Amino acid sequence: MTPETPSATAAAKPRVFIFDTTLRDGEQSPGASMTHNEKLELAGLMEEMGVDIIEAGFPAASDGDFAAVSEIAARSKSAIICGLARSTPADIARCGEAVKKAARPRIHTFISTSPVHMKHKLKMGPNAVLEAVGRSVTQARGLTDDVEWSAEDATRTEFDFLCKCIDIAIASGARTINVPDTVGYSHPHEYGDLIRRLIENIPNSDKVIWSAHCHNDLGLAVANSLAAVANGARQVECAINGLGERAGNAALEEIVMAMKVRGDTLPYETGVDTTYLARASGMVSRITGFPVQYNKAIVGKNAFAHESGIHQDGMLKNSETYEIMKPEDVGVSKTSLVMGKLSGRNAFRDKLESMGYTLEPDALNDAFKRFKDLADRKKHVFDDDIIALVDEQLAGIGERIGFKRLRVVAGTEGPQTAEIDLIIDGVEQFSLARGNGPVDAVFNAIRQLVPHQAVLELYQVHAVTGGTDAQATVSVRLNGDGIMATGRSSDPDTLVASAKAYLHALNKFEVRKAKRKAA
Repeated sequence: MTPETPSATAAAKPRVFIFDTTLRDGEQSPGASMTHNEKLELAGLMEEMGVDIIEAGFPAASDGDFAAVSEIAARSKSAIICGLARSTPADIARCGEAVKKAARPRIHTFISTSPVHMKHKLKMGPNAVLEAVGRSVTQARGLTDDVEWSAEDATRTEFDFLCKCIDIAIASGARTINVPDTVGYSHPHEYGDLIRRLIENIPNSDKVIWSAHCHNDLGLAVANSLAAVANGARQVECAINGLGERAGNAALEEIVMAMKVRGDTLPYETGVDTTYLARASGMVSRITGFPVQYNKAIVGKNAFAHESGIHQDGMLKNSETYEIMKPEDVGVSKTSLVMGKLSGRNAFRDKLESMGYTLEPDALNDAFKRFKDLADRKKHVFDDDIIALVDEQLAGIGERIGFKRLRVVAGTEGPQTAEIDLIIDGVEQFSLARGNGPVDAVFNAIRQLVPHQAVLELYQVHAVTGGTDAQATVSVRLNGDGIMATGRSSDPDTLVASAKAYLHALNKFEVRKAKRKAA
C-alpha cells in the first residue's frame, strides 16, 4: 500500500511524497521526548495538513512507544502510519502489531551497511548483513504489503555492496528504498549522483519509490534532499523544524516551500497544505520546549520581518521586493492586533478557529477566562499572545504536578524568597524557600515539594511580543540519571512562567523516571 501517484495530466508535476519522522527521529533529540497525548495531537495535525507518511515511532523501544504508534494507527484516516524496526524478528513482529489497525500500515525496517557500522556496531560480516536484509523484509512483507527498507549509513557504504543489499530488499518485497545520509556527510552533487547511479544500476529500480533521509550535520540536509529529488527520489524523509538527532533532519517546511516557491527549477508537488506550516512549527516547539530560532527559514519569527530602512521602503512599494512568498502561504496571519478585554466568547472562539485551534467546551471556557485575565493585565493582546496562552494551557493537560499560586520577594535587600502552592496528585501542598535570586528561590521551593536529582541545564527567557507588558516565554531543560526533559510556558509574569516551565519539564522527567524504573 504505497502512496498513490495522482493521475497524470499534461500539466501535472511529478509527485513527491512527504514522510514525516518528527515523532520518531525527531523525538530522539536529547530532551525532545513527547508524552502520549502530545504524540496523538501532533499526528492528528500532520494528517490534517496532508503529510503522506507519518513515522509514528519505534514500537520495540518501549511500551509507551508501542501504545502511541498503535493509537495513532487506529485513529488514522488517510495517511500511511509507519513504525520503525531493526532487522530482528522481535522488532518486526512488534512493529507489525503496532501498525496493524492503520487504514494504511507500513513497516520500515533497516540495517547498517557501511564498513564502519558493520564492524563496530553490528559486529557482522557482509554475508550476514545480506542474509538479514532478505529475512527481515520477507518477514515484514508477511505482515503488511507496504514495506520500506533502509540502508543505515548508506552514503559511507561501498557502492557495489549497497547495490547487492538493495537488490535483495526489492526481491524480498520492499516497495520503498531509503538511502539515508545518516551522519550528514554528503554534499548535494555527491548525494544526488548516488541516487541516480543506484536507480541506473539496480534491476527493477522502477518498481519501487526511492527515498531520501538526510541529516544536517553540515547544514546540507535540505539541499541534499532536493538533489535526490532532482535525480529520481520521490519520497523525502524530514521533520518539522528540522528536529532530529545531533544537528537534526531536513526541515519539512523548507522542503515543501522550496518546491512550491521554486517550481521553475524544482518542478514537483507535494500534498501538504502549506498554510499549516506555522502552526505545526509552533506546536512542535511548544511540545518539545525547543524554541524556533528567530531567523529560521519559513517559520522563524523574523522570516517576514523587515527592519532595514531600505527593505521597509521596498516593502511599502511592493512586497515582492524583499518577500519571495506571502506570510499567509505558510499560515502566518498578517493581522495581529484584533482582540481585547471587550471581546466576547464567540469572537474569541472564531479567532482560535482561524488560528487552527478547535477546543472542547470546557477547554474553551478555561481558555476564554485566561484570555480575559490576560487582557486585564496587558494593554494589547496580539495573536502571538493568544497562541502562547492556548499552547501553555494544552501543555498542562494531564500533568501530575499542577501550579496554583506563587508569591516571590526579590530586590537588593534580600534574601530572595518564594512561596508556592502546587497541586500534587490532587492534593494542594505549600512550600517556602530561599534562593540566590528570585528564580532560584522559585525552583528551590518546587524542589522541596518534589525532591529530585535532575540538574537545570538550560534556562531561557524571551518576549512573545514587544512592550514592557509582553508575555515572557520561558524554556528549561532538566537532566539527571541519563533522563532529559524540557518544558516551556508563557505568562506576563516572568517568574510565573519560570515556575510553570519548570513544572512542565519536571512532570515529563518524573514520568520518564517511573517508566525506566518499571522497565
